[in-house]
Amino acid sequence: MRRNSISVLFFIKKAKLLKNGEASVCMRITVNGVRAETNIRKSIEPALWNQAKECARGRGYKSVELNNYVEQLRMRLHKICAEFEQNNEAVSARILQERLFGVKKRVEPVRTLIKTMCGHNEKCRALIGKDYALSTVRHYDNCARYLEQLLKLKYDVDDIPLSDVNAMLIHDFEFYLKTTKNCCQNTVIMYMKCLKKIINEAIANEWIEKNPFAGIKFHAKEVSMVFLSMEELMTIYRKRFYIPRIELVRDIFIFSAFTGLAFIDVKQLSHEHIVQDGKGNLWIRKCRQKTNNMCNIPMLDIPMKILKKYENHPVCQKRGVVLPVPCNQKMNSYLKEIADLCGIEKHLSTHVARHSYATSVCLANGVRLENVAKMLGHSNIKMTQHYAKVLDSSILKDMMNVNRVLETNSQPPVANR
Repeated sequence: MRRNSISVLFFIKKAKLLKNGEASVCMRITVNGVRAETNIRKSIEPALWNQAKECARGRGYKSVELNNYVEQLRMRLHKICAEFEQNNEAVSARILQERLFGVKKRVEPVRTLIKTMCGHNEKCRALIGKDYALSTVRHYDNCARYLEQLLKLKYDVDDIPLSDVNAMLIHDFEFYLKTTKNCCQNTVIMYMKCLKKIINEAIANEWIEKNPFAGIKFHAKEVSMVFLSMEELMTIYRKRFYIPRIELVRDIFIFSAFTGLAFIDVKQLSHEHIVQDGKGNLWIRKCRQKTNNMCNIPMLDIPMKILKKYENHPVCQKRGVVLPVPCNQKMNSYLKEIADLCGIEKHLSTHVARHSYATSVCLANGVRLENVAKMLGHSNIKMTQHYAKVLDSSILKDMMNVNRVLETNSQPPVANR
């Protein structure tokens, strides 16, 4: 190990005198060209300081006291340097300064993965309805719980320091989600994004230095979303149900299918969101709860009849809403019964209504894609393309137009007489 170059210098700050006219005495430690300066909490009149000898002039009490203190610092510093050299320890100007003056470096608490995630989730929970939806916070909670289960199962620990999070743990988590939790690819990516957000915050706060996600990429799978045709929607709408709860769920599903509103937006819909334009047309104007984007949806006859049906419902009057919407879990459960009763083999959920609106109600009837995006409250058309599927009838209609053009152009020429 090479020998360190260590030097010490005492000097006064003439440019910034104290209120009593004296100058502060400072100490500069240099190790291998790197400096560390500190005020030794002593002062002297500038005229009494001898910079060449780095001491105070004269035999006055203050000069003698200062010189003795400076000499003690020199001796203690040489002793500390000797201890470092004897123990073959790495040394720096800052370390020598802290050891010399007894300054103990503040020990930061060890930040752990699960504890950091739980703290993040609590902050998100306090912002539900402002910056986060309840479903988003539940995803973060599930991510923390699954990680905790993985750590217990594979490493037999309840938590690990953030500094120990590496690429191997991330791959283990991905494998655990796909096997033990039987999550599909897109659900795995959702949880990975939750974990990655925590890691990015840790990097930003300098709690960790290396990004364990570096070089790791996840690819989402294209999902074929379910939607109902217009015939299927009308079959459900016209079906007579004798159980009130089934009839209610049917009406709410149909309302969503003919307005394009997501479940939470239907549940929050109130009279203030339904406005009339100058020509007497009714519109739904509401900011989406998920993205805060404004939806502008003209009211069709079917949803207007459904609103009329429930305008005096006690639940609506109590909550100040236009429809007595039950929880999403009950809605999806009862929609399975409705599908069976209507002879529909597709898996129905509340979100199927939104897909059906974009595809069967709008695009199949010639509504332009940009208008569909505006009604759905999307920021760009790419998001709408995910919802609005191309129908075979639409393809056939366009190709029939092509066929007519071809027939016209393929007529044999008239012979000249």
